[in-house]
This record gives sequence, structure tokens and C-alpha cells, in this order.
Amino acid sequence: MRKNLTQQNIRGRIVKSLGGFYYVADSENKENIIECRARGVFRQQNIKPCVGDWAEVELTPQGKGYVVELEPRKNSLVRPPLANLDQLVLVVSIADPAPNAFVLDKLIAIAEYQKIEPVIVITKCDLADPQMFADIYRKAGFQVYLTKSLEHQGLEAVMEMLQGKISAFCGNSGAGKSTLLNAIDPRLSLDTGDISQKLGRGRHTTRHVELFELQNGGFVADTPGFSAVDLEKFQTILKDELADCFREMRPYEGKCRFTGCSHTKEAGCAVLQAVKDGEISESRHQSYLNLYELAKNIKEWELSKTAIENISPKKGSKQR
Repeated sequence: MRKNLTQQNIRGRIVKSLGGFYYVADSENKENIIECRARGVFRQQNIKPCVGDWAEVELTPQGKGYVVELEPRKNSLVRPPLANLDQLVLVVSIADPAPNAFVLDKLIAIAEYQKIEPVIVITKCDLADPQMFADIYRKAGFQVYLTKSLEHQGLEAVMEMLQGKISAFCGNSGAGKSTLLNAIDPRLSLDTGDISQKLGRGRHTTRHVELFELQNGGFVADTPGFSAVDLEKFQTILKDELADCFREMRPYEGKCRFTGCSHTKEAGCAVLQAVKDGEISESRHQSYLNLYELAKNIKEWELSKTAIENISPKKGSKQR
């Protein structure tokens, strides 16, 4: 049932963005996809519609439309521009290329910061034993799935995890995101890129942002491979917010000897003791230390005003 819409307007989800056009699926008839432009006032207010946004569309006599209002988002990513995600599926290969724990931990921290549930899928498990790496993240409290995409092993559990969810797939290039998605649902026919043996990374093959509806329910978005540069440029986490982005550290909040403990080197730090006792993995804590070192010189006023506004449509505001 539509509420507070004029007779000429509809409510729907943006399911595709390409070349300045937005494709909105009517909430009452998902087969009805309306090609839209965004009103210029969005640009004036430094707000850009994202795939995943719930939007109000003003229809034209030609059957097309204009996005005139965005509903408040529960979360979003700036690059790729996606909103209202239920989970961020972090795809990492156990070999060829080898996993980069720091990049994975930074992706997890960003998901936690945005209140998006991180899920880890390890690919190419036929090339190396993934158990030791997987156990680090299972112990930290994450869902971890082991797959062999070409052999279609481990896919049923991943498909069940995706049902009824809005999910984005991301990870380093060459980790096998598109191959995994094609194995999950062959209708997607997403492009895949070979590993560049010279550079040790894959080519970016995803050219636009789009939500794909799966046969068993749920939507997924395939995204270009993240790099450390992209992450630093488009999402910043201040040092005082970082500890909450490492969920295995949360049980130790308030248990350190000193108030405001940074969990880096202080005497009587409960987190450091947990690392020493093996309750928190050394590699995860090392990623925290690296991120803390990057974050400690950042001041809140230095954050990009545009980036903040781009991901935060104000509740109840109309962009007309």
C-alpha cells in the first residue's frame, strides 16, 4: 500500500544505475522498471541516489520518471554507491592471489561501522587448506563459508545465506567474485577477468552498479575489487570509533585499567591480555593497530563534507 504519494507518483527501489539514469522497480509491481533521471536539486544538496535506495518517482506521460525523494537510509557505501544493505559478502581467495588479512579486516571494519553484517566467503579452497585462516574469523564471531566455485562445492550454504537479503559482494580483484556469483545463479552471466600474472591482481570487470534478483530470493550486487586506496579515500573511521568495529574486542569494553584505553600498548589493557591469552587473534589485533595508526592523526573536521552528505539523505526531507 502506497502512502503519502500523489496520484502520478510511485514508490520503488533503485535497482540499477548507469550513465546518469536510475532504474526503479515499482514496489507494487517489481516487473515494472521505470527509467528515471534525478532532479537537479539532489546535485545542489550533494546527495546522489544509490542503488538500493527507496525512492519516490514522479512519472512522465512517456512512462519514464524523475526521482524526487529518497527515503532515509539505514546504511550505505560511497564506492560502490549502494544503500540499505543487509550484508556485505567479503570474498577472499585462499590462493592465487593469497589472502591479504589487512585489507579483509579493513573491509570488515567498514561493514561494522556502517552497521552492515560482514560475511566471509573463502574461494579456491582446492588450491590450499583454508581452515587455519577461516578459524581466525569464525572465532571472532563471523559467518565463514568455504567454496570451490568451479566444482560447485559449498554453494548451497552460500545460497541459503543470501535468501531474502540485500547483499553486496566485494573483495580484492581476482578473488573470484563474479565466478562465484555465476555459479550461484548462471542467469547472471557476469563477466569474469583473468588474473594478471605480472601485476598479481585481476582486471576490474564490473562496469556499472546493479542489483540482481536471485532465483531463490534476495538480491546481490557485484562490485569492482576494492583497493586499500579506495577504502582510505571513501570511508574513514576515527580512532575513537575503531575498537567498536572489531567485534571480538567489544566484550572487553570497560575492563581495562585506564579509561579511554586505546588497546595498543597500555598497561592493564584487557584487550592486550586477551591477545596474549589467545582469545583475540594476533593478526586481527595487528590490523587494528595498523588502522589505529592511520586514524590517530585524522581530525573529525577533516572528513569530507561531501562524502558525509552523499550517504545521508535527511529524514523527512523532500528533494524537489
